Amino acid sequence: MQNKEAFIEVIKGNEGLIYKVTKVYANTREDAQDLYQEIVYQLWKSFDSFRNDAKISTWMYRIALNTSIAYLNKEKRKGNHLPIDDTLINKTVTHDTLKDEQVEALYAVIKKLDIVEKGIILLYLEGNTYDEIAAITGFSVTNVGTRLGRIKQKIISQIKK
Repeated sequence: MQNKEAFIEVIKGNEGLIYKVTKVYANTREDAQDLYQEIVYQLWKSFDSFRNDAKISTWMYRIALNTSIAYLNKEKRKGNHLPIDDTLINKTVTHDTLKDEQVEALYAVIKKLDIVEKGIILLYLEGNTYDEIAAITGFSVTNVGTRLGRIKQKIISQIKK
């Protein structure tokens, strides 16, 4: 029972992390909900094996990114899947501010990146250091820096278009 309560606390404390990953890797609201559930399930399965060697958020990111990649690969194998335009599904009455538009434009560009690039830039935008990103992804710190430089250039060139 204590394990369940501790798990719920961890999920509640880091829910934003899971939402951000699903926003980047899912194309529709339904896919995002499915992916969210799958990530939480995978976290629950692995919860007992968490050894506190790293920060809980590092461990959660690693599981969330690996689950998202596996989910995308499974979706690709299904074939003939036409995503509905996310802007139509998620249309809500909000105040259209410049910041909201810029954030949405950034997410639209990030969605066009490949699977690994999405994960790296998401971790970077979350404020993780190169060392933390390297620990989560398994890349060297130097490789993370190189990849981030290239990803930033890609994003800038896409936004300028």
